[in-house]
Amino acid sequence: MDILLLIVGLMFMFIGVLGSFLPVLPGISLCWLGLVMLYFTNAIPVNYWVLGITLLVVIVFSIANYILPAKGTQRFGGSKAGIWGTNIGLVVGLLAPIPFGFIIGPFVGALVGELFFDTKNAQQALKAATGSVLGILASSFIQFMLCVIYFGIFISIIWEYKTLLF
Repeated sequence: MDILLLIVGLMFMFIGVLGSFLPVLPGISLCWLGLVMLYFTNAIPVNYWVLGITLLVVIVFSIANYILPAKGTQRFGGSKAGIWGTNIGLVVGLLAPIPFGFIIGPFVGALVGELFFDTKNAQQALKAATGSVLGILASSFIQFMLCVIYFGIFISIIWEYKTLLF
């Protein structure tokens, strides 16, 4: 049973790292589930500190994941209309069956919000929309780095208890 849980945990880790690039999959949450599967084995004693701290990071980042694109829009001179457009575009982009919808949606949303609901010229609106894309890219990079860190924790735990597992 321990080997099965180890394999399932490893699968969660691989899918989580892949999910850090694909917006449909919750990358860091899947990596955390991989850690939980590892602690369900009989060979590895449960470390509530590791699980608690990593869960806290997952919760904080999951909230920040939706805030970063809006903050990117705001940082690049976007108005409240551009921020709302970014958030609406992010949801529509995630649900739309188009390639790179998670990038195109917030960009178009911020652009439309700035052009039609705020009195900005096209250059300022384009700058604010670019900020939303940079926010999404920053969010994806942070998520990838956290997934790699969680994968490293997973491997180090396996390495420490390898004699008990195998």
